[in-house]
Amino acid sequence: MANPRSGGGKTVRYGLVQRAEDMGAQVWTTSAEGDATSLARNAVEEGAQVLGAAGGDGTVSAVAAVAADTDQSLVVVPAGTRNHFARDLGLDLRDPGRALDALVDGEPAQADLGVLGPRVFVNNVSIGMYADALLEPGYREDKPRAFAAVAPDYVKGKQWVEARVDTPWGTIEFPQVVLISNNPYHLATPRWLGRRFSLTTGQLGALVLKRPAQAPPDLLRHLRGELRQHKRGAGPADEGAVTWSAPGITLHGDAQYLNAGIDGEAVRLPLPVLCGIRPGALRVLLPKDRPGIPPERAVRH
Repeated sequence: MANPRSGGGKTVRYGLVQRAEDMGAQVWTTSAEGDATSLARNAVEEGAQVLGAAGGDGTVSAVAAVAADTDQSLVVVPAGTRNHFARDLGLDLRDPGRALDALVDGEPAQADLGVLGPRVFVNNVSIGMYADALLEPGYREDKPRAFAAVAPDYVKGKQWVEARVDTPWGTIEFPQVVLISNNPYHLATPRWLGRRFSLTTGQLGALVLKRPAQAPPDLLRHLRGELRQHKRGAGPADEGAVTWSAPGITLHGDAQYLNAGIDGEAVRLPLPVLCGIRPGALRVLLPKDRPGIPPERAVRH
């Protein structure tokens, strides 16, 4: 399955469809008539032995859900904008086509999948400013404009997440940012900020930025500052930024819905929001020649 819109058209720029077909793969491209989920299901019904997803995290998570449910292996081709999941699998983001080598002599590996109700996520669930920007008309075409439209109320402290989050240190009410990831992000080192050194811990990562009593002049700078001072799991919930890992994370409240971004796709979630994880649920095939990721112990803090 290839998403021709992902990454500003990377599937076309890198000739991924032709390269895959030359290796014997049958390729379907997503469209208004066929989304990645339905195309993946059709492929399985037609006898596909391996599923592939060329696109960003949203496309990959849709195909990954089908692969996990049907016990198929998945080849991930990083043809999106950020490609967080592919990066943390150790794939080469500079040349997406190299991932196709897994079709010939792929090495099997396992990966966890985050779950939120019937949906799965390979990267994260974001609630707050980013989720609201995703819902702005024309977000894909003009992302800076979308963020500019929603940021002022968050920066001024007039907007927040209408929910409460349960943490190991108690409940946080109406936070400014909630980020739940499939396996914890590394937060201690700026160079590796947001990397996942393992996708098989069986744990979700959680980051909650509390709403300050006085609005900071720059929300993103405030978040960066809190993270510099904060060590994972080392501090009570009265700190500005709270992080922890757990197999399940819950948001609850009186609102009917929350705006959220699930792997970069805009959704509205009914409360309560229950996130969990399926350890080792996804079988992936990785090319033997790939950059890989450094072991976390080798990263300087």
